[in-house]
Amino acid sequence: MPEDKSAMEQRIDNAIYGTPKIKPDEQRKYLGTFRERVCLTISVAELQERDWSSAVAKELERGIGNQVFLNGNLPHSKLRNYIKVATSMNANFTLKTDPEFRTNPDSLAVVVAAKSAVYQAPIDVQKRYPESQQQPTTDSPTKKKSLWERIFKGKEE
Repeated sequence: MPEDKSAMEQRIDNAIYGTPKIKPDEQRKYLGTFRERVCLTISVAELQERDWSSAVAKELERGIGNQVFLNGNLPHSKLRNYIKVATSMNANFTLKTDPEFRTNPDSLAVVVAAKSAVYQAPIDVQKRYPESQQQPTTDSPTKKKSLWERIFKGKEE
């Protein structure tokens, strides 16, 4: 097939097949953005382990990246804290719900990116913020005592 297509043939091809994307696999991996714009990533497996919202807040405070891309195919309960952090830091956030964004453990759940190329390394949250790993998870709330337990335990003491 000749490489020199006329403008009309290119327009017809774009109408039939859609506009060709640059690096579609890279965009699929990084929730619709390019690797050179990414500042921080959190995988689905890392998201299941603990809450990394403090690391996202630190990254947004640096002021380099101000866009947060969230994998909208994940449960809202897992993404709630990241949405709160993004809104409190006046960052733009986007929920990506296309079926091409998977929820496998190695897929990305949260991506903090800039509008232009920044070439940050490392971008993995566990490598970038290792001090955040020592903090306990806040997923399990403390059990409150019932009214009867408080009344009868109070009389025994």
